[in-house]
Amino acid sequence: MPHIFRAPVEADLPTLLKLNNDHALELSELAEDEFRELLKVAWRSRVTDDLSAMVVAFDQDTARISQNFDWFKARYPRFAYVDRVVVAEATRGQGLARALYDDVIEAARAEGQTLLCAEVNLDPPNPASDALHTSVGFTPVGSADVVGRDKSVRYYVRPL
Repeated sequence: MPHIFRAPVEADLPTLLKLNNDHALELSELAEDEFRELLKVAWRSRVTDDLSAMVVAFDQDTARISQNFDWFKARYPRFAYVDRVVVAEATRGQGLARALYDDVIEAARAEGQTLLCAEVNLDPPNPASDALHTSVGFTPVGSADVVGRDKSVRYYVRPL
């Protein structure tokens, strides 16, 4: 059965913020106003009805300053970028992350995008995310230390 996603609404924000911050090691912890702004500027955001999974994506025109997003902007004129995809522990293994990526890919293709970008923690390592990205066709194109954090990331791209 295919997964059905929808855009988040105001009432979802507390639960989605908690989902994000429960996975701050893999993503980044956000205050409520930062999270609200992230969703406001996103090119695409989708959630499950039970709010157990979400994706937030930008395109090259998104008004956002972020070291990782800026890395892609400096190298590619046109792209879609998955800023974060997260699935609650209780609903892992159901194909939600892959289905959220499929949703973003479909939307990006519909807008004529030819490249999808993402990053995954290199240190601390995130082998499950690396495996997911490799399995859906991403290849590594670079890495960087995250400024002001004890963290480094690997940059990935995937042709659409």
